[in-house]
Amino acid sequence: MDGLFAPLASALGASVDQIKLIFCLLVAYPLGSLFVRVPSSQPALRHLFSVSVAVLFFFPVLKIYSAFFQLLASILATYYIAKYDKSKKMPWLVFFVVMGHLTVNHIIRALKNQSYETMEVTGPQMVLTMKLTTFAWNVFDGRRPTEDLDKWQMAKRVTKYPSLLEFLGYSFYFPGILVGPFLDYTEYTELVHETIFKDPSVKGKHTSGRMLPPGRKRAAYTRMILGLLYLGAFVVVGSTYNFAAANNPEFAQLPYWRRFLFFQTFGPLERAKYYAIWTLTEGASILTGLGFTGFSPSGSPNWTGAANVKVLDIEFPSNFKLLLDSWNMKTNIWLRECVYKRVATKGKKPGNKVTAITFFTSAFWHGIASGYYMTFFMGALITSAARLARASFRPLFLSPSPLSSFKSLYDIVGTITALTILNYSAAPFIVSTYSGSIGVWRVLGWYGHIVIVGGLVFFYIGGSKWLRGLQKSFGVLDAGRPTANGNGKASSSGTATPLAEKNFVIPPGPDKLVAPPS
Repeated sequence: MDGLFAPLASALGASVDQIKLIFCLLVAYPLGSLFVRVPSSQPALRHLFSVSVAVLFFFPVLKIYSAFFQLLASILATYYIAKYDKSKKMPWLVFFVVMGHLTVNHIIRALKNQSYETMEVTGPQMVLTMKLTTFAWNVFDGRRPTEDLDKWQMAKRVTKYPSLLEFLGYSFYFPGILVGPFLDYTEYTELVHETIFKDPSVKGKHTSGRMLPPGRKRAAYTRMILGLLYLGAFVVVGSTYNFAAANNPEFAQLPYWRRFLFFQTFGPLERAKYYAIWTLTEGASILTGLGFTGFSPSGSPNWTGAANVKVLDIEFPSNFKLLLDSWNMKTNIWLRECVYKRVATKGKKPGNKVTAITFFTSAFWHGIASGYYMTFFMGALITSAARLARASFRPLFLSPSPLSSFKSLYDIVGTITALTILNYSAAPFIVSTYSGSIGVWRVLGWYGHIVIVGGLVFFYIGGSKWLRGLQKSFGVLDAGRPTANGNGKASSSGTATPLAEKNFVIPPGPDKLVAPPS
């Protein structure tokens, strides 16, 4: 099939593998419409449908035969380990098996010096790693007493072990097999059996006598159009204006203020490629019925459950936490539920060690390039600084503070700060090499380090204490501050402790084939 893709790749200045990937993402749309026509009363046929489409993608289209069998090996290993190992170590055994397999392939990719335009196993394997490790924890939770589980664990636990065909259907769910979205096993079974659509609140709103609620196609094809627009922006402009361009000699000769402003324009263009692939896969997933979250008060259907990114909240965030919560959302959930919570000691507030393990896991999952670890180390510092800044400054601009009239200005400053720090810290992730990353930071005058490290020094040498005193004098001490119990009130000691659980810095997820064309 390469003969069909080569002319288009040449015309667009992209690799054949990139064109193949986009083809697979787009062909998933009509296949999604076929999937929902398979009766939910025949779940085995739906499982076979997903597996068959995955075979189609990996064999005649992408021609990465070994990748399919490597994914299959991880799937079978997880299936039988989780089935027969009833010990507390089972989820960790699955975690180390599939993560170790992924890491070996990351190393092989690095040794072969394969560009990010080359389609191979690690992209799909990153998505599969999230699915398999989450499944292992869900099975483990299904064997635990219910009083030991939190709300998410209760909702996602697996109490009836699936057949091998069911598990293969879940693992090879075709809209997300290449680049996501990641979904857990409970979501998949609800999709296959259309459980949520049988709810009385939904039944009365079915259209054309079918099980599915309205708005599905409109939501899906809206995502497709948006995804193609993001892709067009990246192809036309992003291949020239990107973070790596900061290492060009001409860029370094610009006045600093121009370097700073130009660099900020690179950020949205770099992110456009991720917006494109995630939005395209979201739309295809919606066509299969995934992502329905109910009806709004006005009665309109909501199809937002398959989203992996909220573009407006990323490009115009009021604070860094909102930005993080809106980026690579599914990976964020995986890290929170399968790493952060699992390494924390029960009954104790997770500390810096737990946060560090979570960041390291995310970097390890992405690969072995030094740029990943530079970004994540910077991300750990940003997380600490952002928590302290929000807890220290935000209450000063809330009622009844005399500064409350400046809340809009505070939000604007927060938005600008969040975006400029994001662009600075994410640059090594994209540039990937140590020397290239240092070059970018140097030409930018190390502004991110100055702001973040300088902020941490300020808070720890007495800034936090001084600002708490200011809050007290304004009558807003602890107003709106996140605490260990999440209620925004002071802890028993009188000092609010920011909740770290959601404050992860998660750079782009499976990023194969979305680098600028050579």
